[in-house]
Amino acid sequence: MRLALFGFLVVSGSVAACSSSGDDAVTGDDQNQTSSALACVPAPACPAPPLARTETRAWRHAIKSRVDVAAGSPHHRGRDLFVNPGAPQTIIAKFAYGLVDKDLEDEEVDVYVQRDCGAAWEKLGTTLTTGAGDAHATVEGVEGGDGRVFFQIPEGKHLGPGRHRVRLVVAGDGSSTDLLLDVVPPKTPFFISDVDGTLTSSENVEFLKLLEGELPDTHPGAPEALRALAAKGYRPMYLTARPEWLVQRTRDFLDKHGFPPGVVHTSTSIVGAGFGASAATFKTGELAMLARKGLVPSYGFGNMPSDSDAYAAANVEPPDHRVFYQIDGAFTGKRIESYTELLPGFQAQSPICH
Repeated sequence: MRLALFGFLVVSGSVAACSSSGDDAVTGDDQNQTSSALACVPAPACPAPPLARTETRAWRHAIKSRVDVAAGSPHHRGRDLFVNPGAPQTIIAKFAYGLVDKDLEDEEVDVYVQRDCGAAWEKLGTTLTTGAGDAHATVEGVEGGDGRVFFQIPEGKHLGPGRHRVRLVVAGDGSSTDLLLDVVPPKTPFFISDVDGTLTSSENVEFLKLLEGELPDTHPGAPEALRALAAKGYRPMYLTARPEWLVQRTRDFLDKHGFPPGVVHTSTSIVGAGFGASAATFKTGELAMLARKGLVPSYGFGNMPSDSDAYAAANVEPPDHRVFYQIDGAFTGKRIESYTELLPGFQAQSPICH
């Protein structure tokens, strides 16, 4: 990924039905068995139902917050996560406005969940965005800072195995952002893909398309190939060094072209994680956090030597499961000229679940 300011990843399409359970439904050994079984079931696209809510509430800091909001359109972004059953479940998001990314500080945010990708929203609680003087901890690799939310789901409301959509709504103006939380056990099969140049039509096309207000094209066969893997039970993750404020455009790109829905991670920086060695360092760190949850990708897709370095460090095995689209430079893995080369093999695979 060459472009420091522009990285990509996200959700889309539809793959199969969801069948996870809340904490009240499964506990102990039953939950472990359910979690293991669900680990290889294709995850749902999780389309969001309408959210009925009351009117907006007064700002806690009327003058300052109105100035923040006046900076421009909301650029809020939620952080998708893989979470192991039984581990703390923290919802992470950033709230900011305008091209200057003006932070919304010390204001109320309501937290809702579409449990099990069901048909209704459930309110989990209300939290505050961080502000000046707040302790800035690091959670799930995300450094604290102004405008952040780190909402820990109470134990009595923990999310069971499977996929869940979370929506965070600013009480003062009703603006919102969504994220996906996938509760999966260690050894869950999943694949990981870079975006720029790997899935977009060229390495730097996002810069041009951003200025034009359009979304990039994709490579022929790429959505079909990744959908074929997802249909066999591999959960998707899209990892890019893009800046955090491009999360929604990444999701829109993936949705437009029919890529399977999954966890999307950009860098958490406003300028991105760079390219070359710095991109490899960022991705290696992300993959190391996943490894601590017992999650190692079964496949990795990229187009740059930095992707190869990250996948080798993460022990994506066998090496030919590291797939690189028209890569130049040193790499260890399998080079492809077209995603159509992959489709027959992926379609012929047996489902992971038996």
